[in-house]
Amino acid sequence: MAAKDLLEKGAVLQRDKETYAVVPHMPGGLVTPAVLRKIADVAEKYKAQALKITSAQRLAIVGLKEEDLDNVWQDLGMKPSAAIGLCVRSIKFCPGTTFCKRGQQDSVSLGLKLNERYHGLELPSKFKMGVSGCANSCGENHFRDVGVMGMPKGFRLMAGGNGGVTPRIAKTLYDGLDEEQVMEKIDKIIKVYAEGAKKHERLGKFIERIGLEEFKAKLEE
Repeated sequence: MAAKDLLEKGAVLQRDKETYAVVPHMPGGLVTPAVLRKIADVAEKYKAQALKITSAQRLAIVGLKEEDLDNVWQDLGMKPSAAIGLCVRSIKFCPGTTFCKRGQQDSVSLGLKLNERYHGLELPSKFKMGVSGCANSCGENHFRDVGVMGMPKGFRLMAGGNGGVTPRIAKTLYDGLDEEQVMEKIDKIIKVYAEGAKKHERLGKFIERIGLEEFKAKLEE
């Protein structure tokens, strides 16, 4: 049988069709020195081919043998992360008002709460979120299934963006939301999407299929 990704182990088959990459979960790329040391120790112990910083603000351990995967996660002291599969992926967020002089809203607080609530949640297709603390959009909110952008007077919430073969820019749904309202609206977006989308249908394609106005109406039901 041909080798393939191992969802239950959070392991992505590499180009050589023999080794795997795992991606320890680091919400928003925030990580302690102790965790970094542990990742480095694991990479050396299991003779990883590379350590690669990912676009999702995590650190991939690349080139691991299948028989070592369980021990890798055990040594890391982590559960396998949701780096692949039909689920909510790692929430991408910028430093926001926590660290950045340009931040207008607290993207770190919101990003961590979204991560806690949704990371790994199974959905009809992969689902990405991005949170930016200002209009510079360092969280790439315009190209996420759900994007949140900090503005002078609250958060702007948008939906339906993605990259890929057919890239889409997310549509703005709401403006001037506080953190609690953002969470409530995203709850509703995910509920409508989970109940109405076809398997492998990204949120943007789902919105196009039923129409933006119909989608907005469902959010208000």
